[in-house]
Amino acid sequence: MTTRDRLLGLTVVVLWGLNFLAIRIGLDHFPPFFFVALRFAVIAIPVLIFVPRPAVRTRWLLLYGAGFGIAQFAFLFTAMRVGMPTGLASLVLQSSAPFTVVLGAVLLRERLRPVQLAGLAVAVAGMTIIAADRFATATLLPVLLTLAGGLGWAFGNIGARQAGADSPGVDPLHLTLWMSVVPVLPMLALSMLVEGPGTGFRALGTAVTTAAGWPALAALAYIAVLATVCGSGLWTYLMSRYPAGTVAPLSLLVPVVGIAAAWLALGEQPSAAALLGGVIVIAGAFAATSTRRAAPVQEPEPRPRLAGV
Repeated sequence: MTTRDRLLGLTVVVLWGLNFLAIRIGLDHFPPFFFVALRFAVIAIPVLIFVPRPAVRTRWLLLYGAGFGIAQFAFLFTAMRVGMPTGLASLVLQSSAPFTVVLGAVLLRERLRPVQLAGLAVAVAGMTIIAADRFATATLLPVLLTLAGGLGWAFGNIGARQAGADSPGVDPLHLTLWMSVVPVLPMLALSMLVEGPGTGFRALGTAVTTAAGWPALAALAYIAVLATVCGSGLWTYLMSRYPAGTVAPLSLLVPVVGIAAAWLALGEQPSAAALLGGVIVIAGAFAATSTRRAAPVQEPEPRPRLAGV
């Protein structure tokens, strides 16, 4: 991975790390399934009108949208609504990285170099240190729901990877924008079925008409524009250029930002063990995204010319 693309990956890390604060603010006002539908509807409506559909196979677009958009956020938002701490959620969701590596190796037959495997193992060890230090703050159900969200994200990564591989010239931003169309109707139907037909719309009306709801609208804007359009667009670009096992470990850096942001904004103070685990995660993630330098091309020696030729 080039230095430029690593910097783009780090930009995604910051956007997604701060995204957990926005999710917490939004979930204080909106029910989780409706919030998922709303965050994607904000993008999907103008996309359907103004953005041409990317020339990718429908099955990969649906896999991308169902994994990244539906499964990831339906499980994550529910987990945070039922008690998952913000910082811990940002950590456990990064289970998507090892899930993606496994799915990439099993489904796509991607080969992993020893340094990538070692870096991934180090990063997972760092996550384990943080998790062991913080698991006491969450019950089992929210943790399991967040892990299910991580698995959904991994399937979405595979869909994005295959869409880019099948159509090398596809615009990553267009692909991300059209992915946002997929979750809207399924999540809206699920919200009406589980949360009640009018619950989400009443919450939206309150957010628009009262000052108390403005933070939720600001959180919605951050999630839709910065986290989804910008963050996911850059992520899709990276997934289309590199193997899933190379890009996915970058997501292991997100909990470092998420835990720090939760500490500063919500008072979720990390311990020394959590900080140590964060340093280990950073080291392992950078090792896992390293690439072998190409061997220098040697010019062939000129053949001796025969006299008279």
